[in-house]
Amino acid sequence: MDILRGVLGIAILIGVTFLFSTDKKNVDWWLVLKGLGLQLVIALLMLKVPFVYNAISIIVDFFVMMIQSSEEAAKFMFGVLADGNIRQGVPEATGTILENAAPENKQNIEHMTGNFMKLGFGFAFFVLPTIIFFSALSSLLYYYGILQKVVYAFAWVMKKIMRLSGAESLAAAANVFIGQTEAPLVVKPYLEKMTKSEILCLMTGGMATIAGGVFGAYMGLLGGNNPEELTKFGTHLLTASIISAPAAIVASKILFPETDHENVSQDFTIPKSDLGINPLDALTQGTSEGLKLALNVGAMIIAFMALVYFGNKVLFAFGDWTNLNAYIAEKTAFNGLSMEFVLGTAFAPIAWVLGAPVEDITQLGRLLGEKTILNEFVAYYSLAELKNAGALSEKSIIIATYALCGFANIGSIGIQIGGIGALAPGQRQTLSKFGVRALIGGTVACFLTACIAGMLV
Repeated sequence: MDILRGVLGIAILIGVTFLFSTDKKNVDWWLVLKGLGLQLVIALLMLKVPFVYNAISIIVDFFVMMIQSSEEAAKFMFGVLADGNIRQGVPEATGTILENAAPENKQNIEHMTGNFMKLGFGFAFFVLPTIIFFSALSSLLYYYGILQKVVYAFAWVMKKIMRLSGAESLAAAANVFIGQTEAPLVVKPYLEKMTKSEILCLMTGGMATIAGGVFGAYMGLLGGNNPEELTKFGTHLLTASIISAPAAIVASKILFPETDHENVSQDFTIPKSDLGINPLDALTQGTSEGLKLALNVGAMIIAFMALVYFGNKVLFAFGDWTNLNAYIAEKTAFNGLSMEFVLGTAFAPIAWVLGAPVEDITQLGRLLGEKTILNEFVAYYSLAELKNAGALSEKSIIIATYALCGFANIGSIGIQIGGIGALAPGQRQTLSKFGVRALIGGTVACFLTACIAGMLV
């Protein structure tokens, strides 16, 4: 049933993408089949073949050591605010205090403890420092040419199997490891001459994958302080990011098939860029970029979470006025009218298509809505809360891990137009025209990876 439902989900997602295609008669269905096949083969190798899985686990264990190292550095800087042991000890200590507290004081104690748990979770003092360290190390790997070789290998495979142009192959592979604004630098010399189909492929790839700098942050959110959980979710996140690259190509080539074959460049070289004058300079540049990214992520979380809380207050007040709150609380798992309820209800059918158990589709739908309308960081934060509360099944948690693993959200449209447009001013009009299509393609790509995950886990 999992396989049948996964096939149904893939068919529905491909059908939805086809509806938005600008040139339905020229869709290369052979490329689509090869892209989906490549996704499935990579996922099977990474998740089901012991030799490959063990090799991937070694890589992920390396990332776990990086996270643990960044946590030690965070403890050095922030002390107990970044101490995982403090976080783990709060529930037990709270229970003892509440047992001996006067009834009139229990609510205040629970309120103060809740605030301490939010502080003790250490998002700012544990997760964000991981972004800085991963960014610094990525810069160092790029300086020594290691990252370029990995990108070239992935690009070569996709170019040979899917018959892509050199530029879009390199861009798709680069998006697996670096961000949607950094990946275009790999193909900067080609940007101005890229066809419209290539530009959409570049944009969709950026929407469908994550950056190496936030990879460790998502692992930390979902895995916490447990090395086994870190390894498990690290493996799923790495698999999701890799198989989303061919999925993004599939979605973009359906949305806007390539017809301008004469102007497609087959050049397949990675241009040199500013890597720093020495390893220390590269490490310094990476650290500075990581700091900017961490501050940006922190600021977005504050702004978007405040927006969610504000929206909930408005919706709950409206629910009280119309008596909707009582009805929702009686009929659903939600306490009343809220953004979580609205998003969960709207995206629940998609959650079912992805293969989630029926009892989880509303909660998973909420996460899909948060990721699309707000961003994936907010959605992963919510997923971590639901996971820790035991509110989702293991299967739904894994499906959500794949579905949320990408930058496909409304804000990314502006980021891409500004970032890629600065590198290729002549393509700004095309970038603006394709913003919504890239969002659709990136979202579909993430959901295709989630369908495959639902078939295999």
